[in-house]
Amino acid sequence: MKRFTFLKKCAALAAAIVLAAGLAGCNAITIDGEDTSEGSAKGGNAIGFSVSTLNNPFFVSLADGAKAKAEEEGANLIVVDAGDDAAKQTSDIEDLISRNVGVLIVNPVDSDAVAPAVKNAVSKGIKVIAVDRVVNGVEVDCQIASDNVAGAKMATEYLEELIGKGAKVAELEGVPGASATIDRGEGFHQVADTDFDVAASQTANFNRAEGMTVMENILQSDSSIQGVFAHNDEMALGAVEAIAASGKDIKVVGFDATDDAQEAVKAGKMAATVAQKPDKMGETAVAAALQILAGETVEPSIPVEVELIK
Repeated sequence: MKRFTFLKKCAALAAAIVLAAGLAGCNAITIDGEDTSEGSAKGGNAIGFSVSTLNNPFFVSLADGAKAKAEEEGANLIVVDAGDDAAKQTSDIEDLISRNVGVLIVNPVDSDAVAPAVKNAVSKGIKVIAVDRVVNGVEVDCQIASDNVAGAKMATEYLEELIGKGAKVAELEGVPGASATIDRGEGFHQVADTDFDVAASQTANFNRAEGMTVMENILQSDSSIQGVFAHNDEMALGAVEAIAASGKDIKVVGFDATDDAQEAVKAGKMAATVAQKPDKMGETAVAAALQILAGETVEPSIPVEVELIK
């Protein structure tokens, strides 16, 4: 009987220890002076990836490259789609912060609008990697991008080879405020402002349907356009449709080297496109995130090469 009572006491003591451990796991604990409670400076091991849109082949490739690398490494990657909505991206990032991700990869819809949410992530101790586009006014841990200025300049110089100096051209711009829009516009104008007659520079928001509509309107206003530089392939392909309907011979150069654009180049419908290798950027972003989580140092800027496809 005494033995049975002793065993009951031991069992009760063991249960109490387990319960205490469980309760401790539900509350903040301090290890080596670091607070590990939810929302504290100590992040988790998950990687959050806020992508600007998954309604564009380029960014689908960007996300696919990230997912493939995460799967290969057995990493926990959370991908959220902002749908080209800056307000939604802010909400998405706040949600990732609440999940206590250790690293945030962000591909901004708008480089200015995303800044407050990213600053909040940084204040929580979350490391940040910007991919393809910058976050204005925030010092991130790593910037991964193609040289958009150099790529656009390269494309515009090739357009000049095709249609000659002094030719009349149009520029289809991307989403206003996006760093890719700013940088590709800069590369274009480095050549165009001195070597071309720029008849129109209008936004089509990186969208194929808008690219077609904007190009139709430009042609109605000025039928003497000889060349078009579009900030991405989706707008370039929309412009190609509008030009085909007009029956005119206008050279179109895009940017991103999506599958559809490369097929259009092969078919002679587009003059050229700039290959940015988005899958490689996504892969590189996850690799850098894993280095950060492992406590390793990463380069503040990691360039991914571009090339002209013609």
